[in-house]
Amino acid sequence: MIDDTSGVDEFEALRRYLGSVAYRLLGSVSDAEDILQEAWLRWRATDRSKVQEPRAFLTTVVTRLCYDQLGSARSRRESYYGEWLPEPVVSEDASPAHLAELGEEVSMALLTVLEQLTPAERTAFVLHDVFSIGFDEIAGSLDRTPDATRQLASRARRRMKNGGRRGTVDRAAHREVVSAFASAATQGDIQGLVALLDPDVVWHSDGGGIVSAGVRPITGADKVSRLVTGLFAKYVVPEPGVGWTTVLVNGVPGMAWHDAAGTVFGVVVFELADGRITEAHVVVNPEKLTHVTRITVTP
Repeated sequence: MIDDTSGVDEFEALRRYLGSVAYRLLGSVSDAEDILQEAWLRWRATDRSKVQEPRAFLTTVVTRLCYDQLGSARSRRESYYGEWLPEPVVSEDASPAHLAELGEEVSMALLTVLEQLTPAERTAFVLHDVFSIGFDEIAGSLDRTPDATRQLASRARRRMKNGGRRGTVDRAAHREVVSAFASAATQGDIQGLVALLDPDVVWHSDGGGIVSAGVRPITGADKVSRLVTGLFAKYVVPEPGVGWTTVLVNGVPGMAWHDAAGTVFGVVVFELADGRITEAHVVVNPEKLTHVTRITVTP
């Protein structure tokens, strides 16, 4: 009989890594947590004396669990009301050590683009290009040959922008843009917002049919600036206790809207190019914010 208490340290040492794999494959924090729980149950039931490489073994377990779920998840997202956006990873910790850790997080934009791939393409691309896992190992998880798996990753790479890699993020400059955006939006300064936006900026929003949000992306600096000033004038400025705080969203500065108690009801993160906002991803679906801890509100 297997000791239920054994193997805990080995699994916990790999938890963050395994969670990163699951989150990138599924784009959902809650689903990734469910996968980790199932992976732990399987690890606990395994005769670990026969496992030579726990990391490789658990990577395969998590990969297969995610791969099985990706098909049904894709079907649900195709019938989702409005735009489907990934669940954001939000943190207030801005210490150098924590920033370095979050620097490994994947951008919301990349997670959104990953939705265009088939489950097999996404799995091959993420495991190889993000986690540097060999095609022989990936092939075993997908029940395909290494050559077929290599072709999957190559096909996925062609469909990804910039090879799926995030460029170096200047967090100080990014934070300045976020603060300037919030200031202009609060003041209803349309021209100030336009100056911060790329002419072809795209505004994505996800309310899941639960909270009011755009059904389709809004494109263009003029349209986005007017939308933003309207939203702030209606939902933020006149509401007592409603405010915003700069937070880290998937590793870069973004904004969280919250009430006086710090309960978050909206998160936005921006993609920048040449100092201007090219994309905004706004999540207001409360089901995607359940894992976000309360924001510290400074009186």
